[in-house]
Amino acid sequence: MSQVIEILSGNVQFECGHRPPGAAMNAELASLADVLDAAVVIIHDVEGRILHWTSGCERLYGYPRSEAVGERVHDLLDTRYPVERAEIVATLAERGAWQGELDHRARDGSRLSVQSLWTTRQSADGATNAVLQNNHDVTSLRRTQAELAAREAHLSSILATVPDAMIVSDDHGVITSFSAGATALFGYSPDEIVGRNVKVLMPGPYRDDHSTYMDNYLRTGEARIIGYGRLVQAVTKDGKIFPVELAIGEATGAGRRIFTGFIRDLSSRQKMEQELRQAQKMDAIGQLTGGVAHDFNNILTAIIANLELLAPMLEDPDHRELAREAQGAAQDGSKLAAQLLAFARRQPLNPKPTDVGRHVAGFAEMLRRTLGEAVALELSVPTEALLAVVDGAQLQNAVLNLAINARDAMPRGGRLAVEISQVRLDPDYAQMYPEVRTGRYVLVTVTDTGSGMTEEVRRKAFDPFFTTKPVGSGTGLGLSMVYGFVKQSGGHIQLYSESGHGTSVRIYLPYAESAEPEAGPSRARPPELPKGSETILLVEDDPRLRRVLSRRLRSLGYAVVEADNGAQAMAELVARPEIALIFTDMVMPGGMTGLELAQAAVAMKPSVKILFTSGYAEPAIARLGLSSGAWLKKPYTADELAEKVREVLRQGG
Repeated sequence: MSQVIEILSGNVQFECGHRPPGAAMNAELASLADVLDAAVVIIHDVEGRILHWTSGCERLYGYPRSEAVGERVHDLLDTRYPVERAEIVATLAERGAWQGELDHRARDGSRLSVQSLWTTRQSADGATNAVLQNNHDVTSLRRTQAELAAREAHLSSILATVPDAMIVSDDHGVITSFSAGATALFGYSPDEIVGRNVKVLMPGPYRDDHSTYMDNYLRTGEARIIGYGRLVQAVTKDGKIFPVELAIGEATGAGRRIFTGFIRDLSSRQKMEQELRQAQKMDAIGQLTGGVAHDFNNILTAIIANLELLAPMLEDPDHRELAREAQGAAQDGSKLAAQLLAFARRQPLNPKPTDVGRHVAGFAEMLRRTLGEAVALELSVPTEALLAVVDGAQLQNAVLNLAINARDAMPRGGRLAVEISQVRLDPDYAQMYPEVRTGRYVLVTVTDTGSGMTEEVRRKAFDPFFTTKPVGSGTGLGLSMVYGFVKQSGGHIQLYSESGHGTSVRIYLPYAESAEPEAGPSRARPPELPKGSETILLVEDDPRLRRVLSRRLRSLGYAVVEADNGAQAMAELVARPEIALIFTDMVMPGGMTGLELAQAAVAMKPSVKILFTSGYAEPAIARLGLSSGAWLKKPYTADELAEKVREVLRQGG
């Protein structure tokens, strides 16, 4: 080919434009062209008229030489250029060569991609006399590249959308791909994690065992993880350990092994299973206690009836006193049976549409007398009527029971807050609590500042006969009776408490649309959640809750900056001046509480808004010296979060 170029660059003359198309070429060039006849070589003039057409061209394009010579090459092959043809001709005149990719049409109508090199012979005055076009078919290569690009795009779309975390690593455990789901789960961006060993995502002892497992598998083929689903633990970027289900597949490509792991976060599922087991346990205990109470009532009925018949026959005053004592004990036993029936959800109820706020306000004075002077009562009742189909007397007993428990947890005094509000439990909330039905509820929240409960005590709080009070100070049926009443009324109850930080009990009663009992579930469409575009600093030490809240806030249009403690939050506030709101938990590790963080943040940036959240402290804590503060009680639904964030951001805006 270099010889051909040399000849074209030398003194061989093409009398282009002075002979008819197809006329014989210079003998020396024609001889050399015959040597290159197997190649796809086209010789044409500047205007594209074909002077020579090799057999290689005939095989590739399908046109015989007799049909091709004399035709314009771009017309014959329907050429599609990457740039204008005039620009290519100008480049040839300036540099004597051009290279690029062309799209041609063969005789059978198929399109071909060719890599084309054009070289020219120029006259003394710089005019181009002839062009040698050497083409190389790259159609199969481009088709393969297109298929690979499509597959890569498909894989990228999978990595971006698969709900579970997907991680690809090589046989040394080095991560080569990290999906969007993996980023959301572990907290690493792909740039941070790709190239690092997968062991960074494992806590001990899994981290220590991984290399041994892999070496043994590569040496012996004995698979302990590959191809099997397995329950293990993983660790996030911020060091939080959580349960996962791991499945690993293996493939070989280009002589290399790759391992694809799918990781599913089991935190929510385990919580649901725990809630379901608790509900099943309570149902089983309820069935047992209900049966016992029924039989016990039959026995008590006989005892009381016989004592009533016996008493008039007794003449001795001492004997009559003994009979009265026995009757009193039997009456106490009857009350105990009634409490057991309440827990078993078999007590007789008289439900009717009740304005819960007005009803609770009606016995506020009784609550104050029950609490005593050392405990301050704060009652928050809405002005509008919030109706629930409920037995008013039993609701009063339930609130009184909670108040008595709160009083006993505050022997040195404190504060009890009772708040009535309206909420909507959404599908996200219902997924966490299998027995909950979505919809509108009237919420009765009873929050104290007492000693709180340990995790072990909290798990058993609703069990009948479980009590932390001294012997003789209680039956252990107060909370279990409240639990049974709420469940029998079609509602939901949740208790949030931490040792040393008080207790909050939330009673959800099904909302009644009118003064008549509901005939069925409401079909009204929920209002659209309010959205925004501001930047929110989310401060929460529980990584799973932080991930859920971050996704919720981002779905509402907000930009989210995350921190897991007060010090990190302050650093983010300095680095990100666009932060408009700090959404912080009250109790966090690291020595700085949410209140201390808020005070420091407002001192540094007075315009920043503060939104507190917690599950145990009373709502008044959010007003301790921070006019920009607001309060959102755990747990909260998506619409509660959206409304409260928007409300706080609008303050003073």
